[in-house]
Amino acid sequence: MEYIRVTSIEDPYFAAMHQLMSLIFPPEEVLAFELWKEPIEDPDIHVYVAVKNGEVVGATEYRYYPQLRVAMTDFTIIGMMGEGIGRFLYVRRSQDLRRMQQQSGTDSIGMFAEVYRPHAVSSFKFGSVLPMHPVVRREVLSHLGYRKLDITYVHPSWDHEGKAVTELDLGFLPADEDLHQIPGALIVQFLTQYYSALPNKPKEWLEMIAELETRAEINLLPL
Repeated sequence: MEYIRVTSIEDPYFAAMHQLMSLIFPPEEVLAFELWKEPIEDPDIHVYVAVKNGEVVGATEYRYYPQLRVAMTDFTIIGMMGEGIGRFLYVRRSQDLRRMQQQSGTDSIGMFAEVYRPHAVSSFKFGSVLPMHPVVRREVLSHLGYRKLDITYVHPSWDHEGKAVTELDLGFLPADEDLHQIPGALIVQFLTQYYSALPNKPKEWLEMIAELETRAEINLLPL
C-alpha cells in the first residue's frame, strides 16, 4: 500500500477519493468537488490517499496548528475490510504529525476529531462499508484514547447552506492520558479557525461558541 499526498483536484486520485467520500458520508458532510480547489492546495491541509494496486482504498485528511499545539483529523475513510487500511492510515498520519511537531518545535496537547453519535444518525449504511459504521468508528476512536468534550456540539454543514449539523460529538485525544480538561478558550480558537472557510454559520453554532467563551475548562468524558 502507498501513502500518497493529493494537492490538486486535477489529480485522478482526488476524483477517486471524492467519489469514495460521496459513497460513505451524508451529503451535508461532503464539500462539493469544485469547492475543494483552494483547500486542497493549502500546504497546511494534509490530504493523503491509501493506494493499492492503483486503486484508492482509503484516505485521511488532517492538520496541525502549532500556535495552538493541537491537531485535527478531518476524516478517515476505509474503503474495504480485511486490508489493514485503518491501521496503515493511522500509523502514517501519526508519523507525519510527529514530523510537523518537530519542524515547528512544539509538542502537541492532543488531537480533535468529530465522531458520529450512532443513536442520532438517520442512516447506518454509510456506504455499506462495515468499518465506517458509526458504532465501529466510535469504538475505534475510544480504543485509541479519544474522549468527548462535555458540550452540546454542532457544526456548520459543509454544503455551504449554513445548516446546523447536530449528529456528532467533538472528540479529543489528549497526549497526556491524565489530562481530564481542556480550556474553553482553546476550543473556541480552534473551532473559529477551523470553520473560517465556511461563511454561513448557523445560529446554533454561534450560540455554542458564545457559551464556550463563558466556560474556563471543559471536561473530557468517556466516548
